[in-house]
Amino acid sequence: MVLGMDPEAARNRLIAARAELEALREQSAEARAPVTLDQQSVGRLSRMDALQGQAMAQAAEQRRATEMARIDAALIRIDDGSYGECLRCCEEIAEKRLEIDPAATLCVDCARGS
Repeated sequence: MVLGMDPEAARNRLIAARAELEALREQSAEARAPVTLDQQSVGRLSRMDALQGQAMAQAAEQRRATEMARIDAALIRIDDGSYGECLRCCEEIAEKRLEIDPAATLCVDCARGS
């Protein structure tokens, strides 16, 4: 655990971020729904717009799912006491980095690929 880090503060931030992502997931459910291809009720360009909107909503949902998985993994690291430790070099992740991204898994050097 990083010295000076408050794991409960990190947990609270992570839980709040996850709740926000869940709310966005619920709000965008309709946009991700299958597009009706009934030419009688929707013109070709409207269908193309709807398909593009659906694809964008699905891509956003994939990004949300990835971020939720990062958050869940960070919460597990808090529980097992390894939060704040770089997964590559096992050194401490800088507190400022964790303030910016509480789900960070790598120190700055490892994230740069050093």
